[in-house]
Amino acid sequence: MDITFMVALVIGLALFFDFTNGFHDTANAMATPIATGAIKPKTAVTLAAILNLVGAFLSTEVAKTVSGGIIREGSDGVQITPEIIFAGLMGAILWNMVTWLKGLPSSSSHALFGGLIGAAIAGIGFNSINLEGLLQKVILPAIFAPLIAGIVAYICTRLAYALTSRHDPETGSKLTQKRGGFRTGQIFTSSLVALAHGTNDAQKTMGIITLVLIAAGTQAPGSGPQFWVIAACALAIAIGTYAGGWRIIRTMGAGLTEVKPAQGFAAETSTASAILASSHLGFALSTTQVASGSVIGSGMGRRGTSVRWNMVGKIALGWLFTLPAAGLVGALTALLVKTGVVGVLIAAIAGTAAVLFMFFYSRKSAVGHHNAIEVEEAGQAVRFAKKKAMARARAKAKAHARTSAEANTSAGATTGANTSAAADTRADANTNAEANSDTEAEAVTTKDAQR
Repeated sequence: MDITFMVALVIGLALFFDFTNGFHDTANAMATPIATGAIKPKTAVTLAAILNLVGAFLSTEVAKTVSGGIIREGSDGVQITPEIIFAGLMGAILWNMVTWLKGLPSSSSHALFGGLIGAAIAGIGFNSINLEGLLQKVILPAIFAPLIAGIVAYICTRLAYALTSRHDPETGSKLTQKRGGFRTGQIFTSSLVALAHGTNDAQKTMGIITLVLIAAGTQAPGSGPQFWVIAACALAIAIGTYAGGWRIIRTMGAGLTEVKPAQGFAAETSTASAILASSHLGFALSTTQVASGSVIGSGMGRRGTSVRWNMVGKIALGWLFTLPAAGLVGALTALLVKTGVVGVLIAAIAGTAAVLFMFFYSRKSAVGHHNAIEVEEAGQAVRFAKKKAMARARAKAKAHARTSAEANTSAGATTGANTSAAADTRADANTNAEANSDTEAEAVTTKDAQR
């Protein structure tokens, strides 16, 4: 197959993976502010898309990790081909679609790495994998990052509730808590998460495209992504983010724990800090794992709430199978494309058919911005939003009741007056009748006397 066509095919597939990464990871930044009512759903995904676009231009350290830190290339000679990268991308995309369909916030990053590793091992051998780079910049961050983020979110949540707790100074009884300000804070913290996501996840696709350009001999080994690569990847992940992964937003916003504004603020702060630090150090971190760990930690940090551990178990199981599952699909695809042009075409057609099938199957139980998170599950902030309206309604009801009472009193007084007047009229009529009767009697007496 012509190398130019293969490179173009891989670049197109990489950008589609970037698109799936966008809608798969929208929940990382916007699930909690949507759940608490801090931002409207459509506004949230629009904001996340813009900030992902901006964030993609801010750093390329992660892109260098993907292009040179996991797959060997450089002075020893490039050992990976565009066909192998094509196979790895197929594994990543199919796993992304499966977990999206199930509403599981799995790692797009690990799906990508798993697909590439499986394809490289099947197509070239174990010597194509940089095990040291894989351990230092993928495996270890995958283990420690969600734990650290969860611990930080737990501490931040406890501090947020402790510092804003209100009690009566005389009786010591608990007063109505006023934590609505955290909703405003969530707008900024969730925006920071979206920006941080762009600095980390968009870089991975940049690294893949850079890797295929190096493999094709059109770019020097060890060099970073070109500007057009950065711009294309930034646009692809922004469009995907705007599409909104509503199934995963439902899981992150209401499936793990009941999220309230102070919790959401703490979780987003923890997530953004971890992602920005990893982007600076060049760690290809799973932003999904970090965000999930933060939500779980914030749920554990608030008294009176509970973490839905059955859902946590399902998510953890998905994390565990991400690398091997994507690697298996990548390996099988690599074996198929080794057969030549026919194998590449079969793999492309089969992959396209699988993606379309999952998309149309998802329409049977569509999840969108209108039903991603139910109102009764939307947390404390929903009540904040309705507080003034409810107060006005109560005042209006009281005024109506007062008016009705006054009207009834007035009606009662009017009825009493009318009754009294009627009685007086009847009394006067009786008196007149008696007077007439006396007059008649006197007239009869006079007639008798005259006779």
